[in-house]
Amino acid sequence: QVQLVESGGGLVQPGGSLRLSCVLSGFTVNSAAMMWYRQAPGKGRELVAHITGVGSTTTYADSVKGRFTISRDNTKNTVYLQMNNLQPEDTAVYYCFARGSWGQGTQVTVSS
Repeated sequence: QVQLVESGGGLVQPGGSLRLSCVLSGFTVNSAAMMWYRQAPGKGRELVAHITGVGSTTTYADSVKGRFTISRDNTKNTVYLQMNNLQPEDTAVYYCFARGSWGQGTQVTVSS
């Protein structure tokens, strides 16, 4: 059974950083493409970052390119999203997605 559990969200001031984690069970993190999405209030779900299962090629939404980094730790079966220079428009619920399954989401709020 595939299960994804996110953590690491919170309240941060503009310019600050957070690192989100997504712990996987039911499959190994290096066997599948992994994605981070986000959904801001009143908006649809947006793909933020993607990492391939083989080769670890990464891609990012233009809105986060240069500020966010997706990575994985095979020993911990975990995918991360390092978010730097956060801005109020990054406020959203962030979700991990893989193999047709979603995590429960973690709230990120950027506000002074």
